Amino acid sequence: MKRNLSTIQQWLQAAGQEIEQQQITGVCIDSRNVQKGDLFIPFRGEQVNGHQYVTGAIEKGAAASLWLKDEPNPPEGIPLLFVDDAEVALQQMARMYRQELHCTVIGVTGSNGKTSTKDLLAGVLSPYFKVKKTEGNFNNELGLPLTLLAVEDDTEVAILEMGMSGFGEISFLSTLASPHFAVITNIGEAHMQDLGSREGIAKAKFEIIDGLAIDGLLLYDGDEPLLRELVASQPQVRTISFGYERADVTVAHIQSTSIGSSFTVQGRTEGEFVIPVYGAHQVKNTLAAIIIAKELGLTEAQIKSSLEQTKLTDMRMQPMTGINDSLLINDAYNAAPTSMRAAFRFMQETNVRKDKWLVLGDMLELGSDEQSYHEGLADDLRKMDLQGVILFGSRMKWLADRLTEYPLEVMWTATDVQLAVDALRPRLTQDTVVLFKGSRGMKLERIMGPLEETL
Repeated sequence: MKRNLSTIQQWLQAAGQEIEQQQITGVCIDSRNVQKGDLFIPFRGEQVNGHQYVTGAIEKGAAASLWLKDEPNPPEGIPLLFVDDAEVALQQMARMYRQELHCTVIGVTGSNGKTSTKDLLAGVLSPYFKVKKTEGNFNNELGLPLTLLAVEDDTEVAILEMGMSGFGEISFLSTLASPHFAVITNIGEAHMQDLGSREGIAKAKFEIIDGLAIDGLLLYDGDEPLLRELVASQPQVRTISFGYERADVTVAHIQSTSIGSSFTVQGRTEGEFVIPVYGAHQVKNTLAAIIIAKELGLTEAQIKSSLEQTKLTDMRMQPMTGINDSLLINDAYNAAPTSMRAAFRFMQETNVRKDKWLVLGDMLELGSDEQSYHEGLADDLRKMDLQGVILFGSRMKWLADRLTEYPLEVMWTATDVQLAVDALRPRLTQDTVVLFKGSRGMKLERIMGPLEETL
């Protein structure tokens, strides 16, 4: 964002001091990261009051700062805009700036796969368009406005990840972003404790249509009955479904290779593609990227070429070399029953290595039914051809107890990282593949790290 401070003052309808023709070239909410030309936004919390860093931010190069009207003793002699609420002001700036942008905006939400789909979209589009995507987890009521304000005027495509924990949040983000394309990757069980049911989660995710452009396009998981019902209730919305079976665009012949996954796309869009990542669920996410790329005019050859070079954010079915030339697959960014079963499906179908192990960590934020969700994984594991399973975390004790009568090597520990490492280390050979899956709070990389091959 490059705008005069006086323009931002008009956007916010704010009183100010020392307002001249200062050029604002960015916004910052952390004084440690201030860049020259930034507008500093001080937040006032229970532990820290950002106003105490305003003068320092100016000294570091910030061109101006916001200041809450009820905060006493504003410093004299520096450019300030006086506002009622810093968060609301940030969102209003993003709203006004979005109205002046001419890029194509893509909004992505879903219980699982948001970040991977965002990365796949960026990967397929970046060679042909100037692309800005959400960085890290800047996908909420603060992060999305910051991402919008970081979009440059000549950006051609902005890919915005949208996260939520309750009703109304996706609606707010979508209305703020006004996407031309909206993607719902799937409906899982994350945030069950806040939304009560999968039906509630589906309704919350479906709020992404609230800000969709009049001629916009919704892409959604056609294998999900809850989404099909919601789509049927909104016939005015233009849609394309993607999935394994009941969808406008489907995927078939998924195969694991030494470098990732190959697959065939059928339906409205057709072709054969390769991505440098494992997992049928990641292939499914790729369908949304392929559809949008085609909508934006790319050819099959262009899409195929860029997908082969795509890089996903770490911890999403990320292949790594383990000791003794074993294969470690890091899918430990997050976990819920739906994404667990997607990982199980990959391990059951893959033939990249013959000796298969799982390291599973607790699934968090599942609400009052968390025990049954953990226990329910036993039926899936009993159908798999595995060498063994290492379970990590207090909740995984429920699954361990269900597996006692199954002829599978099972080891459980609530907190002992070294015990898990020592149990797995002697099993690692060039014929071994180990998939690590658990909620982010379990930090399974603590187990994986000592088992990686070092140069």
